Amino acid sequence: MEFENKVIVVTGGNNGIGKEIVKYFNNLKSKTVVIDMDHQNVDCEFYFKGDISCKNVLENFSKEIIKEFKSVDVLINNACISKRGILSKCTYEDFLYVLKVGVVASYYLSLLLKDSFSKNASIVNISSTRANMSQPDTESYTSAKGGISALTHSLAVSLAGKVRVNSISPGWIDNKQSEWEKSDYYQHLTRSIGEAKDIAEMVVFLSSSKAKFITGENINIDGGMSKQMIYHGDNNWRYREEVK
Repeated sequence: MEFENKVIVVTGGNNGIGKEIVKYFNNLKSKTVVIDMDHQNVDCEFYFKGDISCKNVLENFSKEIIKEFKSVDVLINNACISKRGILSKCTYEDFLYVLKVGVVASYYLSLLLKDSFSKNASIVNISSTRANMSQPDTESYTSAKGGISALTHSLAVSLAGKVRVNSISPGWIDNKQSEWEKSDYYQHLTRSIGEAKDIAEMVVFLSSSKAKFITGENINIDGGMSKQMIYHGDNNWRYREEVK
């Protein structure tokens, strides 16, 4: 009953992990508030369509939240996007756009709602294991996720005693229930691929009184994928030169 009638704000809550988070809080009888760019395809108490890279969109959204609900119990900064990176010649404008969506919006929305957070409120930021590891041509997304990881512990210090702030770093999450090869499963120590519900359950936990002594932390949820060192010939892994 802890989350009944609590106001839960989710950015990018119309698809993927965000949509699953909204679903979990709906099941707990919360009042879910979503902002996204797409046509609404999620069940929630209040839906706001807009691009969170825009300052005025964030300001209008926060005003609507305060007008409608007065206070906020949980803010989940989930939205992000990728414009790839240096190999794809990601432009200045594209790179800046990703940072606006993934980092700036998270900071500014936290600022706009700062005086409207309820007692024992919580912010949960969705980062990524890519904040600490990369594939080629991922600079825009990786930088945004690194930024939100750093923003997390900074906000936790600034909002100490008022709002707990934590982040979650998902690894490989299957949002489409795809078919995978055995090798895909064996890249993970759990021998499984993550699901959106794995992240949603941790968001609920970090937002709850069960996590009342946790703040400024990042939780990796990646099946152990980022913990296993890989060498040629180790655990049946072989380097194969790409034919160009």
